Amino acid sequence: MTGAGKTEPRAGEPLLLGVRHHGPGSARAVRAALDAALPRVVLIEGPPEADALIPLAADEEMRPPVALLAHAVDEPGRSAFWPLAEFSPEWVALRWALDHGVPARFIDLPATHTLVWGWAAAGPGEEATEEPVPGADGDEPVLGAGGEEQVSGADVRVDPLAVLAGIAGYDDPERWWEDVVEHRGAGAGDPFAPFAALEEAMGSLREVYGSAGHDRDLVREAYMRLQVRTAQREFGGEVAVVCGAWHVPALRRKATVAADRATLRGLPRTKTDLTWVPWTYRRLARAGGYGAGIESPGWYGHLFAAPDRPVERWLTKVAGLLRDEGRMVSAAHVIEAVRLADTLAALRGRPLPGLGETTDAVRAVMCDGSDVPLALVRDRLVVGDAMGEVPPSAPAVPLQRDLARLQRRLRLKPEALERELELDLRKETDAGRSRLLHRLRLLGVPWGEPAVSRGSTGTFRETWRLRWEPELAVRVAEAGGWGTTVLGAAGAKARADAVAARSLAEVTALAEHCLLADLPDALPTVMRALADRAALDTDVGHLAQALPALVRSLRYGDVRRTDTGALAEVAAGLAERVFVGLPPACIALDADAAGEMRRHLDAVHGAVGLLGETRAPAQGGLRGRWQAVLGVLSARDSVPGVLRGRSARLLLDDGVLDQEEAARLMGLALSPGTPPGDAAAWIEGFVGGGGGGMLLVHDERLLGLVDGWLTRVPAEAFTDVLPLLRRTFSAYEPGVRRTLGELVRRGSGARGSVAGTGAGLPGFAPDPDTERADAVLPVVRLLLGLDEDGSQAGIEDNRRVEVGT
Repeated sequence: MTGAGKTEPRAGEPLLLGVRHHGPGSARAVRAALDAALPRVVLIEGPPEADALIPLAADEEMRPPVALLAHAVDEPGRSAFWPLAEFSPEWVALRWALDHGVPARFIDLPATHTLVWGWAAAGPGEEATEEPVPGADGDEPVLGAGGEEQVSGADVRVDPLAVLAGIAGYDDPERWWEDVVEHRGAGAGDPFAPFAALEEAMGSLREVYGSAGHDRDLVREAYMRLQVRTAQREFGGEVAVVCGAWHVPALRRKATVAADRATLRGLPRTKTDLTWVPWTYRRLARAGGYGAGIESPGWYGHLFAAPDRPVERWLTKVAGLLRDEGRMVSAAHVIEAVRLADTLAALRGRPLPGLGETTDAVRAVMCDGSDVPLALVRDRLVVGDAMGEVPPSAPAVPLQRDLARLQRRLRLKPEALERELELDLRKETDAGRSRLLHRLRLLGVPWGEPAVSRGSTGTFRETWRLRWEPELAVRVAEAGGWGTTVLGAAGAKARADAVAARSLAEVTALAEHCLLADLPDALPTVMRALADRAALDTDVGHLAQALPALVRSLRYGDVRRTDTGALAEVAAGLAERVFVGLPPACIALDADAAGEMRRHLDAVHGAVGLLGETRAPAQGGLRGRWQAVLGVLSARDSVPGVLRGRSARLLLDDGVLDQEEAARLMGLALSPGTPPGDAAAWIEGFVGGGGGGMLLVHDERLLGLVDGWLTRVPAEAFTDVLPLLRRTFSAYEPGVRRTLGELVRRGSGARGSVAGTGAGLPGFAPDPDTERADAVLPVVRLLLGLDEDGSQAGIEDNRRVEVGT
């Protein structure tokens, strides 16, 4: 091995390059040391099963950040990641070896042991996160996606960088690391000096702290020593090792082969598969839950990539971002921010401005002292939203390949930055995107989450929030057990879920998912399970909870051109059973149960309105039967007041109950013989919810009844009903509450009058003003797309269905 400088390793000994994971300063130093030493083989901390994947790192379509993914063949959810960014020393070493035609090998403990070992520590049903020594470790795997490994109280975990920073008088390890590594050259004149100094520091720490509470490191280091010895026998002494600085003293320590093999004897194992997957800057950040993460991957990526003047280039990026967001930032702001950052660095005794200085300068100069725009800078630049790419030739389960094919065909690229996607289901491409996203959700791959549309609320519109996380690659591998294509896997999963469903609501929700995902092969199995569950379930609450989902499925089936005849039959039968069972189920309920039943009442009412006249036309159809049930509930004294009031309100909204009858029912409910609590509950049911306030505003008789009853409530009962009334009236819009107050204050002569014409309250005329009403008709026709004669013109069939709905 050739090189220069007094710290060059002795002949026959490996070149140990101790690094900080994801450290751009370490990455530059590794490149300089390898250029100077020119080793014959490069050994890198990582799973040796990935050696076959190393050539893919030279592929033109491979773009970091990426990660090695290992998962158990029999249990894909048992997985581990080894993330690498372009500024990771391990990635730099890997690319150096490929560019120079030098063999590269991974030498850490094999994933076949790591997966079993790490997951066994978490206990049954839990996941574990392998947490490396912060800052000083190399390429430690991240196991699973949750939980933290449990450590006995006798273990003391040590952050080597925090200890060294404290010795140097720093209270922030990140700032110390920037000053001593990131803001200096890569060992100019002596490329090995940084590694010799870091090895000496870590050696001193390990003499004091031992394994620092990470006993697994002792096993990993025994395996790495064996691999280093093997490489030395094969290539002589010209071996370079890139590993976490914490491990360097252990690799330098003399240990017998027999002792190291004894340490590894009896380790559990499992069969594993490995591949490359895209990673993101957000998952590199510690805020993402990654134990070996860094605070500012975007900043570190900038430091590594900037050819010169990193501070000036960084502040120019910040200015560009703020300008894109509409803030007034000029070149003068950038110049002033650079000067302020340099001044702050000098005052703080730092060799160059770091992230702290540049952030303070941005806050003062570009953000006017506000942290609100600064939060955007941190999210978009300091952390960053970069997402890597891997070539199609990387190993993948068949389901992953089918998903990639669909993503290309539907032009739906995975992105790390969350974005909204508006879909028009009348377009074939958008309909295909919708089917794909729904199928992935059914498979437990939540790439997209449904969101509320800002525009149309019709069934032909969908809004999704998309964000691809690296862990979804594991979910796809897990789902691969259901089939080799997204369609086949989703259908198999739906059939299995239908058989295993424990409640009627689960099956109805599954039927809805099947229609949304367009799984016609799975729907018969789901419908059989639905019919069986519906026949056996006698709980009216369960039936009422299941009906709305079925009716929504019918609407989705219409817009997706799906045959839903069988579903309509089940929904109509379910509605009939609700009609029969609801009245007796509403008797003798306490306040909580009555509130729950009221929610069921509203849901069933909306579902029946959408279901339409599909059954028993001679008896008025489903809607007529339902209105008869509401009539029974509104007049039965044994039904709680909130349900009686709600039933009366629904009948009034449907036009079945006229104003006179509604006023009569309210008069009975608010009569002196009715307990105040029951009367207040009736009011909540009748005027609570959407439109209740406007009902009182435009019907002075109902307002007078409520006002008159309120003045008659005894003082000892008033405090009991006050919370209920406040809850009811506080839900109204401020303008509605203000109008009601004005009407009550001015209309004292009409208060309590049921037969009044309206002249007693300001703002009300004795009769409707038809001339004023006619003035809005042209606008209404325009909104509804109607001609002068009331017929529709030029509106698509789907739009016509939506207006009718």
